[in-house]
Order: sequence, then C-alpha cells, then structure tokens
Amino acid sequence: MLHDPSHHTLPPVAAEIQLSVKDTEILKRLAGEIAEIALLPVHKEKVKLWTKLNDLHSERPMVWINEICWNEMNIDDELTLHAEHPWARDQEDQLRKTIYQWKHLPGDMVVHDFLICPLVIHSTDFGILEDVDVVKTDESSDIVSRHFNVQIKNPEDIEKIKLPKITHNREATEFCYQAMCKVYKDILPVKKKGQTHIWFTPWDYLIRWWGIEEAMMDMILRPEMVHVAVERMVDAWMVELDQFDKMNLLSLDNDNTRVGSGGYGYTSQLPGNDFDPEHVRPHNMWGCSNAQIFSEVSPRMHWEFAVEHDMRWLKRFGMTYYGCCEPLDKKMSILRKIPNLRKISVSPWCNLDKIINEIGADYVISRKPSPAIFAGMNWDPQRARSEIREVIEKANGQCHIEFIMKDISTVQYKPKQLWEWARIAMEEVANIR
Repeated sequence: MLHDPSHHTLPPVAAEIQLSVKDTEILKRLAGEIAEIALLPVHKEKVKLWTKLNDLHSERPMVWINEICWNEMNIDDELTLHAEHPWARDQEDQLRKTIYQWKHLPGDMVVHDFLICPLVIHSTDFGILEDVDVVKTDESSDIVSRHFNVQIKNPEDIEKIKLPKITHNREATEFCYQAMCKVYKDILPVKKKGQTHIWFTPWDYLIRWWGIEEAMMDMILRPEMVHVAVERMVDAWMVELDQFDKMNLLSLDNDNTRVGSGGYGYTSQLPGNDFDPEHVRPHNMWGCSNAQIFSEVSPRMHWEFAVEHDMRWLKRFGMTYYGCCEPLDKKMSILRKIPNLRKISVSPWCNLDKIINEIGADYVISRKPSPAIFAGMNWDPQRARSEIREVIEKANGQCHIEFIMKDISTVQYKPKQLWEWARIAMEEVANIR
C-alpha cells in the first residue's frame, strides 16, 4: 500500500549503508538459499499456469497465501532476525519470510531469480489522518479493533483532503542499490523497480474520516456532499498517478506482483502493444478498486457513489481487478461496465451459486476462503477441503479460479494449520482433470 491513513510517512533520508561482516554473512547465506529455490524448474511452470489463468485459458485453479499473521508463524527460529543494522534487518526479514513461505506454504508461489531494490519514493499523502481509538488483544499483532472519530462533518471539511506530491530520492535509492549489489554479488542480480500495482480504494479512507454510519446516512441525506468527497479522493489519486507517469517511476506488474486483493499479475496481454520499455505507463499495468464498506448498499447506490466515480481511474489501466471483502454476487450488472475488467473478488459472503453463474468464464473468480477457519480452537482440515472442493464442483470446469487465502489475523499460534491448508488446497486443485 502506497499510503497508510494512520500516519504520515516521513521523507526518506539518504545515507550510506555500512554493514558488519556478521550482517553481510547472514544476508549472503539467506540469499544463497533464495538463489537455490529460484533455480527450480517449477517456477517456469507456475508462471505459465498463472499466465493462462489471467488470459482466461486456465488449466486449473491457482493457489496463493497472503496477509499472513507472521507474528504467529515462527517455528525453530526460522523467522528470528539476527542482523543488527536496521537496513540489514529489513532485508533479512524479507528473505526469511520468502524462504519460510516456500518451505511451508508455497501454494503456487513464484520466486524470481533476482532481488528487487525498490525506488525510494515518497508521497505527502492526503493531508488528513484517521483519529482513532484502538483496542488490541495481542500486543505482538498488527491486527487491532478501531473506533473512528468523525472529522468530516460538513462540506467545508472536505478541503482537509489534500492533493499529494510525489518525490523520488535518487540518492537514497542508489545507496540501497549499491549496498544490495555489494552484499549479493555473485549470488543474485539486483534490479531497481518503481511503483507497481497501486491499491486504489477511496472508500477505505473516507470512512476512517467520515465514520461508517455517518457516511452511509449521508448518501441519503446529503448525497451531493458525498459525491464531492469521493471526487476529491479520485482527484488525489489521479494527481499522484500523473506524477508517477511524468517522473517515469512506474514499473510493470504482469509478474509475481499481487494485483487488487488477489493473486499474481502474470498475463500475456500486458504490457500490450503500446509499450515503451524505457517508460512504463498506466495502460501497461493492472488497475483495481473496491468499496468494501458497501456490502449492504444496493447495486444502484454502489454504482452511483463508488464505481461510477472509479471509472476515471480504472479506464487508465490496461487490465483491472475489482473487489475485496464486499459480496458482489448481486452487482455483476454494474461490474460489467468496467473496461478491461479481468478479475473479480469472490469473498466468503457471496452467494456462491449465484456469483459462479453470473461470472461464468468471462472473468477470473478470485475466491477468498474464510480465514475464520483458523481462529477456532479446533482445526478442521476436512472442512477446509470441503470448502475448496465445493467451489471446484460448482464451477464444473467452466470457470477460471484462483484461491487466495488472506486476511489471516490468527492461527491461534499454530502455524502448521496454515501449512496444512496450503497442502490441502494444492491437492484439490491438482485433482482437476
């Protein structure tokens, strides 16, 4: 996510990175493990399968796990960090998580044979932060309960939402790049990469500032004010995208980059014919949107207050993904208006028969099994298998499906349950003929 509505991200400071011998050796060893994993021929096969899925020529459903409760995953110190330098610890954390996921819950994971150095990009954000009361049940977890205090009450409050400014700290990028090249020399090549897939979700932000009940009521009581606010949010993202484009800071995401709230972006249809390798443009990339808070909003209002506004954004991209947690089984009539729509989120709250019938083979069904299966005291692997098998049987070989296990708040500190879910899912999709 480019933005975090809970705080303003400070501009990065460029500083040379000097590592100890100990830190360097830790990173080299882990990178060596990644290099061995990346050489496995299975990755080329996975890339082919993901590409066929997103091109609507799928051979079988695909499986991927994301948004993992990493605070509960550590077994035998596999995720314990030993480096001392903050930059080295960040690197170590990424490497260890990649190795861990490949070892224990890979699904259809793809590991590149290179490492990425992200461009050090900063945004001034949207000028307004959430005012929130937080309750935590686990101090080691980032998952909290929030009560949002209302900050947008009157039309003039919409002016609190500012248009962001993007900067690229080239010096900081170069320091990181040179440090990575020095550490990983002769192990894995390092490639610079700019902004890839952008999480675009105006309503996720508005309800943090407006309040959920207040925003829902105002769509009826003060609809013009709501329209102005949504347009302001779309303007903010559009201005930001224009800057990315003008400054040549975008990178392709038709690879093992997550798109929308789903899986990988591999497709033969991007970057498309109108593509300059020296300057990636939005139409060479994936776009997305959602309105998670609109779960119980009618299709007409969902269109009027969300999708119709989103069109300005979505039309700029070569291919698009829509949805997240909101059930969309009653809203296909409005989703079909989205240009270049390719993937649709099918959350646990969808009527499965209806959504499968509505989507058919026209789009990828991005199915989200409920992570609540891990939250109870008694893990039920047969239930996990049945939930996956139900989707496959109802689709009857007529649909293009990805199973995305995400939003995993807890596994009750029993990570092997998630490992088993990954194994079960892969067994079920492999059985399709």
